Amino acid sequence: MVQTFSRRSGIYIIFFISIFLLISVLTAVQPAYRFSSDMLSNWTKEMDSTIFYHLITMENRAYEQSFPEGEAEIPKLSSLFFELTSNVKPTDPRSLFGNEIPGFAIFDNQLLMASDNDFTHFPIESNPPLEEVLRDREAVLTEEEETEEDKEEEIENEQTTGDRDVVFIYNTHNRESFLPHLPNETNPNAAMHGEINITKVSDRLAEGLERKGIGTQVDKTDIGEVLNELGMGYNQSYEASRDVVEEAMAGNQEIQYMFDLHRDALRRDKTTQTIEGEDYAKVLFVIGTGHPDYENNLKVATELHALIEEAYPGMSRGVYQKDGSGGNGIYNQDLADNALLIEFGGVDNTMEELYRSADALAEVFSEYYWDAEAVQSDQ
Repeated sequence: MVQTFSRRSGIYIIFFISIFLLISVLTAVQPAYRFSSDMLSNWTKEMDSTIFYHLITMENRAYEQSFPEGEAEIPKLSSLFFELTSNVKPTDPRSLFGNEIPGFAIFDNQLLMASDNDFTHFPIESNPPLEEVLRDREAVLTEEEETEEDKEEEIENEQTTGDRDVVFIYNTHNRESFLPHLPNETNPNAAMHGEINITKVSDRLAEGLERKGIGTQVDKTDIGEVLNELGMGYNQSYEASRDVVEEAMAGNQEIQYMFDLHRDALRRDKTTQTIEGEDYAKVLFVIGTGHPDYENNLKVATELHALIEEAYPGMSRGVYQKDGSGGNGIYNQDLADNALLIEFGGVDNTMEELYRSADALAEVFSEYYWDAEAVQSDQ
């Protein structure tokens, strides 16, 4: 009797010690590695949906009638265990190749919506050596484009944010340029310039927003030079621009929206849309899902995509949802609810086409902004 009691006591003690150690481990590890509902979702999202049907039918046999003919057999537990532990689906070779072939996994990211129903036009991000980014090149703007750049700002809206700058625009890859303006360059990955680059599109977008009464702050930091001064690589650009964003937020509490403008490395046929006889550089909204609070950014992007499609059909390439595999996956969007990365055109687009799209986005966003302000004021 005493021996049995001692044995049971020992089992209880070992059990409680094990529970204590397990809790200690779960609370001590970094938040990113803790068990969470998001982690559980990632484990199960690729599972065969019939597995969940079978779980339901265990509780209510009436649901068995809903199974399509030939699918009533319960999946083998060995196959389910293999999928959960290896992330490889025997029926989908991509799940194996994605882990083994460099670069293959990027195609598992999601293009949530596409204006032309073509889900193959995933964005391509140039990642040249920093010395190639900083190299001096000849660049030109036509006289017409220079005139367009100097367009005067006039308030076209009765509504205005006054002295408040509520939109913040910056460029993590500020030297991304365009081949039509680089006469001696043909390599898309080398389409970089210190002045004739994506920052001019940022200025144009800001001018359009200002004309709509929306105060806008444009950052002028040369991230390329910052990386060079700090001895960092081009792949660390988002680390450098994060300091810029945090400083802007600390210095201006009125910021409500943040736009990081880029240009894609895709070619002209994928990044240009003709609307009523004029060519526009397409835009693509990129949402990083490598942080838990991306849903509001995703909501803003999807709503803007829909509005663009209504006003300028085909100008938006859609909303691209990207996790941390094969890239950054956060893009500083964890710092604010309304933070977007916007790809403007590609390496073959001209400033004229880019300015046209910037004006169109300013028009669409202003309607979106003032509608949202009206709703908030009524609450």
